[in-house]
Amino acid sequence: MTRAWRLVVPDGLDDPARPSGGNTYDRRLGNGLRARGRAVHELVAPGTWPDADGAARTSLAATLATVPDHEVVMVDGLVASAAPEVLRPEADRLKLVILAHMPFGELGGHAAWTAERQAMGTATAVVTTSSWTRDWLLEHYRLDPVRVHVAEPGADRAPVSAGTPGGGRLLCVAAVTPGKGHDVLVAALDRLRDLDWTCICVGSLERHVPFAARVTAQASDRVRFTGALPENELARHYAAADLLVLPTRAESYGMVVTEALGHGLPVVASDVGGLPVAVGRLDDGRRPGMLVPPDDPASLAGALRAWLEDEGLRESLREVASARRTDLHPWSRTAAQVDEVLAGVAR
Repeated sequence: MTRAWRLVVPDGLDDPARPSGGNTYDRRLGNGLRARGRAVHELVAPGTWPDADGAARTSLAATLATVPDHEVVMVDGLVASAAPEVLRPEADRLKLVILAHMPFGELGGHAAWTAERQAMGTATAVVTTSSWTRDWLLEHYRLDPVRVHVAEPGADRAPVSAGTPGGGRLLCVAAVTPGKGHDVLVAALDRLRDLDWTCICVGSLERHVPFAARVTAQASDRVRFTGALPENELARHYAAADLLVLPTRAESYGMVVTEALGHGLPVVASDVGGLPVAVGRLDDGRRPGMLVPPDDPASLAGALRAWLEDEGLRESLREVASARRTDLHPWSRTAAQVDEVLAGVAR
């Protein structure tokens, strides 16, 4: 008999106007589990999570109540971390697994920390998308290490981007919100007006409208904000770019980094959270890019200046990025790792 897995996912999983790493992970995971012969039932949690209202929480409770006793239910952490009062009554009859894309307790203050810790306590197992997130949860919530697992995102290998001789086609892929650091990027680029470059910023302008309006007004005319784009258009931007720039203030993993590396693109990113793991190293220790302190326009500008002015550095980082591309693991491995956790919980 084919085992069926139930995945509770946030509303808007396939909404092209709301792309996110978490949504991509959930979709690719579901497809990967189906490819392994599993029946996957998606249970959509309506509402704006993690800030959903009472009606959304009531709907989530009603959805979970329809699941038969002893079944395995994986709940996306965007939903689970904010709803311990919904999960707690179901924890004795269902086998709950929380998929933690990032620790919301790190960013949301004491209330978020308390809610997430309580939610984690209801789970039979927790799957994290990076070793950094696992370590954070173990340290702050004192979870049993045996039940906290890692299943890093996969990455697709695309043809290696040709690049341009001067390396001036910069690309940033992230929703324009305070946490992603576009203000840092704009300030850094302002220090490089003497050099030849353009920067395309792909990502939603609707998540934090006041911040997006301020940043776009401050940016020079060499910075273009496209808004959210479908995957095929984003792929064209990766193919045309020279360098990915990710000035984020916090990141549990950074799937756009491995997406860029899948095109052989070097990366300049903040040295935060799980980003060093996503950027990775070759066996000889070389990185396919540069890490800089977060929230530091001067350091980011220095790294970008080095990239733009030093042809030897560009050639070296492109060589390392191309080699790192071959180390990336496919989404099928991610699905296999999660499938193993769910099967263990079922047993």
